[in-house]
Amino acid sequence: MLSVIPAFALTALILAMVPGQGVAMILRQSLVGGRSAAFYSVAGNSTGLLIWGALSGVGLSAVFAQSHFAFNILKWCGVIFLAALSLQTLWQLRKEFGKFDIDSGAKTSFFGAYRLGLLTNLTNVKAAVFAVAFIPQFVPKSFNLGFGIFLLACVQSMTSALWYTSLIMAVHKSSAFLGRPAVRRTLTAISAIGIIALAVGLAVTHPH
Repeated sequence: MLSVIPAFALTALILAMVPGQGVAMILRQSLVGGRSAAFYSVAGNSTGLLIWGALSGVGLSAVFAQSHFAFNILKWCGVIFLAALSLQTLWQLRKEFGKFDIDSGAKTSFFGAYRLGLLTNLTNVKAAVFAVAFIPQFVPKSFNLGFGIFLLACVQSMTSALWYTSLIMAVHKSSAFLGRPAVRRTLTAISAIGIIALAVGLAVTHPH
């Protein structure tokens, strides 16, 4: 199990970097609400990842273990979703800020910011697809699938928190730089490539 953690952590990092409602929420909280509000939202987001991991481990591990047909349906649904997300992300390049438009407001109280992060994650289809279709592929054959899924969800939660923490600190020191349209559009393009890489990786996986 320990041998798969580095590769999984890298994959989870790529997912965390993909622009979407999670990244936009953290950027908005950082720029508008300040560092404390952003960190509260990160805690909520990490809790959401643990919930997705627990649901995947408890409710779906048996499906993966017993039905290759169910696995393939889920896998290709994930591939289609990620491919569509990549195309959508590339389409956003026509906008000045790419997919990093953060015009709406921020929550600053602990409960409000934490709830914002939690609900943002729990309503994020990308997080659901990753927990259901990706995480099980990293669990070794000899390891309990349900428990392995939850352990890797914990790794994802920590990886995501570390990335968002670095993003918050970068915003604090370089808000002017990150506010440039060209910078945000470049990040959008890089993220679209990352999503395609995840889709290809999922497409070539096989059930245990």
